[in-house]
Amino acid sequence: MADQSGTPKLPDPVELSKTMATIAERSQRLVTEFLSRQAPDGHFGMGDPLNIGAAFLEMTTRLMSNPAKLMQAQFTLWQDYMTLWQTATRRFLGEEQTPLIEPGPEDRRFKDAAWDDNAVFDYIKQSYLLTARWLQTTVRDVDGMDDKTTKKVDFYTRQFVDAMAPSNFVMTNPEVIRATMESGGENLVKGLENLLKDLERGKGKLNIKMTDFEAFEVGKNIAVTPGKVVFETPLMQLIQYTPTTETVMKRPLLVIPPWINKFYILDLREKNSFIKWAVDQGITVFVVSWVNPDEKLAQMTFEDYMHQGTLAALDAIPKITGEKSVNVIGYCLGGTLLASTMAYLTAKKQEKRVASTTYFTTMVDFQESGELGVFIDEEQLAALEKRMSEKGYLEGSAMATTFNMLRANDLIWSFVVNNYLLGKEPFPFDLLYWNADSTRMPAAMHSFYLRAMYQENRLVQPGGITLAGVPIDLRKLKTPSFILSTREDHIAPWKSTYAATQLYQGPVQFCLAASGHIAGVVNPPAAQKYSYWVNNAKTLPPSPDAWLASAEQKPGSWWPEWKAWLEQYSDGAVKARKPGCGRVKPIEDAPGSYVKVKLTH
Repeated sequence: MADQSGTPKLPDPVELSKTMATIAERSQRLVTEFLSRQAPDGHFGMGDPLNIGAAFLEMTTRLMSNPAKLMQAQFTLWQDYMTLWQTATRRFLGEEQTPLIEPGPEDRRFKDAAWDDNAVFDYIKQSYLLTARWLQTTVRDVDGMDDKTTKKVDFYTRQFVDAMAPSNFVMTNPEVIRATMESGGENLVKGLENLLKDLERGKGKLNIKMTDFEAFEVGKNIAVTPGKVVFETPLMQLIQYTPTTETVMKRPLLVIPPWINKFYILDLREKNSFIKWAVDQGITVFVVSWVNPDEKLAQMTFEDYMHQGTLAALDAIPKITGEKSVNVIGYCLGGTLLASTMAYLTAKKQEKRVASTTYFTTMVDFQESGELGVFIDEEQLAALEKRMSEKGYLEGSAMATTFNMLRANDLIWSFVVNNYLLGKEPFPFDLLYWNADSTRMPAAMHSFYLRAMYQENRLVQPGGITLAGVPIDLRKLKTPSFILSTREDHIAPWKSTYAATQLYQGPVQFCLAASGHIAGVVNPPAAQKYSYWVNNAKTLPPSPDAWLASAEQKPGSWWPEWKAWLEQYSDGAVKARKPGCGRVKPIEDAPGSYVKVKLTH
């Protein structure tokens, strides 16, 4: 910090020398370890496993084949720069000027006041935004490319543009410059130490620390809703939660979360726990807690997840409660599994075992799979399958990196600035702790899921997928359904999830929540945040845009709206059921042992 006279603090040369010597020693060790883990032939990586080079080569070829269009784009950029120079010059002379371009309302990279107040930084900011807009517009407007190549080029262009933002560099970020002057450069030394720690934790790969890992512990201050593990298979533990009301809905509720992440996204802390809220509404709640698989489960298939997950839970709950049918929620990939299971049960004439289905941000038609589709083509799948064959599973860090790239500014670059340039520790945040608590994917299941659904879109085709010898057809589903999607979802785009409304034959209520894949779902009523849309039309229109045009927007959380819908299928009320009161003896306390199996941070 600056001393009382305002002079910037200078670092102690002895201490700085010791610190830099330690950093140098750790850096050398990291580099040595990294090199020792590379392929024996000396080749790093696998060429171009993301198949980016071919996409950009095609884009460049087509762009150069139309020199007139390219010249027009360059002329447009030149005009913008000339205008920016003129407005910047006038501002340097003291005149008020309206910005030529401004960041979007959700762009937090330029929140520091100096980006607006200081003419130099305002010029740097606008210059970057103009260049970014020009670059992304130019690659999007290239004629003749197929849709998949266009999306890939656009996605990786955005990654490049985000990486080159002036906020990511010491000399062009006013907040970092100010911190460096005030601390005498201690922020950069601390940032370098943070970088080395992240590299050490990732064993040579950058594993950015997004939160304080010591601030949370599963079962102690997150995932703490009281309950018992009442049943388990090699793939999952079934948790029954302790009631908080004297009476409960007669029909119990089963929640099937995705196995790409852990279930406690729905039970972070008391104030934002969907599970706790549902229990308090008088619902007997059961939740599947998936195992974090290792090489022993490499051959587990999608069918196994259905038999040892969904169907096993549907078998266990009647033995525990005496109820023959249940209401079921499926979240994301858990919803895809639920829809597949319902089609299987329908074909077996057992669909009455489920009274209603709720789908949270669930895709069943993958024709428009959003930005995740960028990672799905034959070259990338082949490279992924080769990696999985080595251990029998996909490392959780690989999935985490993919999802983080979808929101790179929020989930990558903001932490680069905070941790490495400002030298700060990340803030304790339960959601980011959960996000970092990665899970592995069994090779057989994951390959089938990506190929059959994302790449080939066979789930939506009648008989396109066979499970346990049974061809499934989503068009035959007649179970009442509540479909919850989120408007800013990058993982399951809401207009893609809406396609299910035109598949299912039973009564369907579609609800659209504000915000994204997580925040739009985990939105407790007490928070009084966001909003949601409902449309009470008897027949839902084929177009999602038409649905939204006539939908009613309501403030706050969609949770009470869903509860009112669920009450239609509650089958009355009974005395509250405590875990262990049935014929099944509890195994252990919630949240169980499966969820506590962690990958190293």
